[in-house]
Amino acid sequence: MSVDDKQKGHLHPISRAIFEVKTIFAELGFAVATGPEMENEFYNFDALNIPKDHPARDMQDTFWLKEQKGDSERKLLRTHTSPVQIRYMQNHKPPIRIIAPGKIFRNEATDTTHEAQFFQVEGLYIDKEVSMAHLKGTLLYFLKKFFNDENIEVQFRPSYFPFTEPSAEVFMKWKGKWLEVGGSGLVHPNVLKSAGVAEGYTGFAFGMGLDRLVMLKTGVPDVRMMYNGDLRLVNQF
Repeated sequence: MSVDDKQKGHLHPISRAIFEVKTIFAELGFAVATGPEMENEFYNFDALNIPKDHPARDMQDTFWLKEQKGDSERKLLRTHTSPVQIRYMQNHKPPIRIIAPGKIFRNEATDTTHEAQFFQVEGLYIDKEVSMAHLKGTLLYFLKKFFNDENIEVQFRPSYFPFTEPSAEVFMKWKGKWLEVGGSGLVHPNVLKSAGVAEGYTGFAFGMGLDRLVMLKTGVPDVRMMYNGDLRLVNQF
């Protein structure tokens, strides 16, 4: 069999999307930051202003790892890529522009739009006098580029997240309907303090489910199809 006769490999649609996301945000000066998928309680919760009585710390929402002899802190599978932001802020001085794409884990029932593991992309911008206007402009630019549609509209609706204040859910107008695509807001002062950011700096942060964006873009109807290993899905792209 010649090389030409062999079937060529394909990038998984999520891998393809990660490369595209990196390229779009690079145009805005954002670097890519990564971190461990096995995290500790400080980086996943404490440093992000998530109190001990928050439901995210409950066994029904988080995959906690069995404690080993000699452990000084509780370990878990990260529930978001926000710990990457804390680690980056601890080791870099502002101004900071990063995105943190990666796999996260939630202990929840699976259905057409939910999985126990999925991909998320978060963004962080720290500088002087950062506002919600910068946040909206950044996300609008990204969504127009990602979906190749200059007519996309973005709407912010007030919400609550422990690590941002004010906080807003991000909605995108898609085929005549408003769809939630992520959460966002200005970084909470307690988070900046936990990460050791000097006074006088502010910032915004956002997070979006990458799987959901891929499903919208490709028309894949069930998120579980992304992880069942069926090559008929991958070979389409």
